[in-house]
Amino acid sequence: MSPWLAAFGLLLLIPGALGFAILPGESLNHLEITEIAILNATVQACRELAKAEGADFTFPTPPFTAMTVAEACGTPKSSKSFRQAITFIILRNIRVDIRHALNASFHFDEEMFFQGRKIITEGIRVIKANNKQDNFEAARQKLGEILHPLQDFYSHSNWVELGNIYPNPNLIRSDTSIGNIAEESRATCRNCDGDDCRNNILEDIIEEGILTSGYFGLVPFVSTKPKGKCSHGGPVDQTSNTEPKGGINKDTLDSSHGHLHMTAANMAVAATSELLEDIRGAAGIRTFLQMMGISKGSSKALCFVIDTTKSMSDDIDAVQAVTSSIIDSGEGTEDAPSLYILVPFNDPDVGPLVKTTDPNVFKSAINSLSATGGGDVEELSLSGLQLALTSAPSNSEIFLFTDAPAKDKQLKSTVIALIERTQTVVNFMISGSTVLNRKTHSDGELNRISESEAELYRNLAQASGGLAIEVTKSELPVAISIITQSSSSSLVTLLQAARNPDSSDTFSFMVDETIMNPLVYITGRSINFTLTSPTGESEQSTNSKGSLIIKSQSVGNLQTLQLDKQVGLWTMNMVSTNPYTLKVIGQSPFDFLFDFVEASQGPFPGYDALDTRPRAGVNGSLLVSLTGSDSATVTEVALVESSGSGEIKGVVASQGSGNFLVLIDRIPSEEFVVRVKGNNGPTVFIRQSSTNFRASNLTITADSSSILEPGTPFSVPFSVMSHEIEGNISIRATNNQGFDLASPTSLFLEAGNRANDTVTLSAPLNTPSGTDFTLTIEAEAPGGQDTNYVVMRFSVFSTVTDFAPPVCKLLSLQSTCSDSCSSSMWELSVQ
Repeated sequence: MSPWLAAFGLLLLIPGALGFAILPGESLNHLEITEIAILNATVQACRELAKAEGADFTFPTPPFTAMTVAEACGTPKSSKSFRQAITFIILRNIRVDIRHALNASFHFDEEMFFQGRKIITEGIRVIKANNKQDNFEAARQKLGEILHPLQDFYSHSNWVELGNIYPNPNLIRSDTSIGNIAEESRATCRNCDGDDCRNNILEDIIEEGILTSGYFGLVPFVSTKPKGKCSHGGPVDQTSNTEPKGGINKDTLDSSHGHLHMTAANMAVAATSELLEDIRGAAGIRTFLQMMGISKGSSKALCFVIDTTKSMSDDIDAVQAVTSSIIDSGEGTEDAPSLYILVPFNDPDVGPLVKTTDPNVFKSAINSLSATGGGDVEELSLSGLQLALTSAPSNSEIFLFTDAPAKDKQLKSTVIALIERTQTVVNFMISGSTVLNRKTHSDGELNRISESEAELYRNLAQASGGLAIEVTKSELPVAISIITQSSSSSLVTLLQAARNPDSSDTFSFMVDETIMNPLVYITGRSINFTLTSPTGESEQSTNSKGSLIIKSQSVGNLQTLQLDKQVGLWTMNMVSTNPYTLKVIGQSPFDFLFDFVEASQGPFPGYDALDTRPRAGVNGSLLVSLTGSDSATVTEVALVESSGSGEIKGVVASQGSGNFLVLIDRIPSEEFVVRVKGNNGPTVFIRQSSTNFRASNLTITADSSSILEPGTPFSVPFSVMSHEIEGNISIRATNNQGFDLASPTSLFLEAGNRANDTVTLSAPLNTPSGTDFTLTIEAEAPGGQDTNYVVMRFSVFSTVTDFAPPVCKLLSLQSTCSDSCSSSMWELSVQ
């Protein structure tokens, strides 16, 4: 049994509703089917890659897990990103049952075979186009969506009852016959014999190999099932109460055709593997593995967003030097970044985006930057950051370099939305801010950014769990070196806090046996602290010769402390009359992933991952997964105020194999972080999310097709609701590609009611297929008292009109045979 079987139990629909569902016992489900196939396909891809490279490959011990597969692939630091990719694909698979519950095409119900196959084949083409553009997040999203109908085919149709022992290969090809589909007027079923439905499909349907599937409906006494057709079956399906009664689904062992459940489920695994193999064949092994979050070296991206105006010449020189050092020192090691991203910006230009896995291409792009222009003071820094946030993988770390205030301050809430959704850390390297009293540079140029203007960057850094480092031009190289040296895919956050204090505050953090290189970052001015180790030994900021702090560095407003590793609970008392931030990190394989989830509002109970902020002041849920160990367990999850001491602990429901559903009695209205406490054997560990989150009393929802055709208007309906807020709600819609967009600027909202409208956008005709874009729709309450958003990712794909298969022509054929014909040689030439 896969670890995902229990982990996502509460995400599933009730038994027998629409697809493979979970019941106590041996039943398999969409989650398990998907994970088994992904793990197997990834192992095979890594084996083929090792073979091509002439390296040895050792299969992991069954049952496979994300961690053991990543280790077998020689990429142990990819286990977190691999686990994250699997989770994302699975949640998108589940979402089909929640958001398309009554669309028969997504489930191969009601004999909608052509419509179901169209969803799959169009999705495959989009995935392949996404992979060509290295847009792996969009590829995973579409993969999860199309795996659901592919798997449902074997549970909802009579493919298994017809005696087939292999998957239907024509579900992933648009130019072939799916099978001999029953005519609309042809009867396919008879009444079940009570609860026994094993022989309810008509004999002539079986003998002639006729393909059919069951009908499904929710409304009692109103059946849309044609005369003589099969029903889906199960307690929710109302068509199963009209003749012919019963059903044919194989969703669980207790379903109408539950005796064939394992056959159907195993065939769904094989079909999923077949589809993944098709995608791998088109993408190539390395690209396929990247789509799955597997890569050599570090799983993290190196992402720079750089102001290229004239005053940034010294900054660019420093970035170029540090980039060369990072790439040269990491080349061939497990700390080498797996992806490199560069976004230059000034005014009026942003980009072009450079996104590559080749360090030399990235180095060349960095070295080709030149500082020009910048006639006015403000630059498009947030537009550059928006492009980086939507281009980098989730859980990335971004470094933004500027000496200018933002000209596009209106994007602040959009950037915060993207930070929360991607859980990305953003570090700002601000050279020449007001902390230097706006002195004049040696070249005669005045420092361009004021205290209030720098505050915007500090707020964004704090929201992401990053640092806002303010230095002189001459100090910048040292600051860059300090901050980038600690960048690693195995970094974990032990503590982070921000204070605007009137008195002292004491913080605690746990260093466990697995933590290496514990580091403390402090940003602010005139800060005194007392550090106390687990043994009770203390060291003050005024003491430069203690034994607790191995190394201390200060530059600008940043101070870093490298601690002596002592296992146990540390405390740090901070005294300052100025605002400051405190962050403690270390390197460890143990970390956690999580999503906020909410109960389905549709006809079936279930949970869906949120694309928005959770609702404030009411109960909520998180889905938490541990990484770095298959035996670790969570003992406590709390939502902790970012700027205070308040916290709300959740009820942790262990689902097995490192997966947990956390029920929170009340989501706080204040900004908060997520803190997880657990143990792995005798090791007790505490981890904290880098990202700071906010809840909202506004609810915003949106849904649309995930594919946009160039040159064709694309509509995204959305709705806003609140139980407490009413009045004119401000609406802002933005996309990271700059596509033409039309959106309302406001909606009038009555408390307890929904307000609906539509965003319409269009991609230029020359937009390459596989391009992805992110649409963010924001809703702001009157007076700015509350905001919420929905973030959606879409793919651009041109309609395919050429379905003619390639033609193979035989040019020559020669063969030779020895006297005894014990050996032979064949030579074949084809075009």
